[in-house]
Amino acid sequence: MNRRNFLKASAGAALFSRAGFSQTPKRPNIVLILADDLGYGDLSCYGSDISTPNIDSMADTGVKFNHFYSASPVCSPSRAALLTGRYQTRVGVPGVLGPQANDGLALRETTLPQVLKSANYMSMCIGKWHLGAGPGYMPLDRGFDQFYGLPYSNDMSPLPLYDGTAVVEAQAQLSSLTARYTDKAVDFINTNAGAKPFFLYMAHTFPHIPLAASDRFKGKSGKGLYGDCIQELDWSTGQIMDALKSSGVSNNTLVIFTSDNGPWYQGSPGRLRGRKAETFEGGMREPFLARWPGRIPPGRTVASSMATMMDLFPTFAKLAGATVMPDAPLDGVDIMPMMTGDADAVDRDPFFYFDDCNLQCVRQGRWKLHVARYNTPPWIPQPPEGRINLPLMNPELYDVVADPQESYDVAAEHPEIVWPLRAKIDAAIRTFPGEVQRSWADTLSHLVNGSPSGAWPVCPPN
Repeated sequence: MNRRNFLKASAGAALFSRAGFSQTPKRPNIVLILADDLGYGDLSCYGSDISTPNIDSMADTGVKFNHFYSASPVCSPSRAALLTGRYQTRVGVPGVLGPQANDGLALRETTLPQVLKSANYMSMCIGKWHLGAGPGYMPLDRGFDQFYGLPYSNDMSPLPLYDGTAVVEAQAQLSSLTARYTDKAVDFINTNAGAKPFFLYMAHTFPHIPLAASDRFKGKSGKGLYGDCIQELDWSTGQIMDALKSSGVSNNTLVIFTSDNGPWYQGSPGRLRGRKAETFEGGMREPFLARWPGRIPPGRTVASSMATMMDLFPTFAKLAGATVMPDAPLDGVDIMPMMTGDADAVDRDPFFYFDDCNLQCVRQGRWKLHVARYNTPPWIPQPPEGRINLPLMNPELYDVVADPQESYDVAAEHPEIVWPLRAKIDAAIRTFPGEVQRSWADTLSHLVNGSPSGAWPVCPPN
């Protein structure tokens, strides 16, 4: 969607089309709560034994998606896609940024807070940034009015805690981070409620390792320190909800809870195959809950239609009535009709699963086609030749609605699905930057042995 089409659609669309709702609503406040490395199965409303009553209440009073996707199975790229509405491979962040990186999210890209600023929104980023720690790349450089948090993941060093542009702790104390983030979020809500619309991007540090929880939550979950972290995130969400209610803006605030990618060593992907750093469903399918009283009907579940992290940009921008949009086309689409129940699904292009610059899968409708895979799983000692993206001699097709574990390859039964999807990959690759095209060409250049469906592909011996 380009700028001209976006503005035309925004001008002509009635935001509140459902019977009984106002046709001239105030611009909503937007609160986006993003966990770090939270698994699809880590909330009780998604089947976990960990008690998360405050987050669960969002499902009871709003909408729950069963097929919501991060744009990447790792941290920095998923955040880049979130804040630009475009694939991370288009915006200069295909992989994880380290603390010594001199660059970050491409400076040519227009970010979500910059777009919301055109609609007079006040914005704050709290928590983990991870889109560039050098001059010109930090949150205040990229459109946020306020920042309190860490420049990158908590397993990186040094780990300074920032308040605006000032370092307030040279080495952040991890156990108190969630509580301090929450205090800052409540202060931001109380200060801005009723003054002008606001956007709060609450990007939690946990449950990314190393894990830490405050004394109030240590040992309380019965699920170890990981479970304690989840329960503290649930408490934080309840505090934010309470602040919205007490400040009188709850009914005009869209609140969303999701995660940046799947679980790492601990945590649960639910019934999904794979974990963080894998393009199996468990690495990229995330919990997604949205609440907006009076606008989103309570207790709604979007059972099988998909949405992605990139959809939040156009959805928020349209709700805000933004007058500035990127010149570059967006890869996301407006999913508000799915949240409100006006539509069970929205028209969208196929969704491509990237790991770094390597395209590995594509999904359209209920079908997911695997076309490439690394020669080894992540997080284990690598073979002498290194970790290589290899083509699958026989593409694998999975019905991820009926088969979320990607256990049953049905490519042989559905060639009419396989080959059109494969052709869409070839067409789409040409729209991505040169490094993606070169990676795809390199992938296809490798000879591979035949291997069972679902296995790691291998090259023939020299």
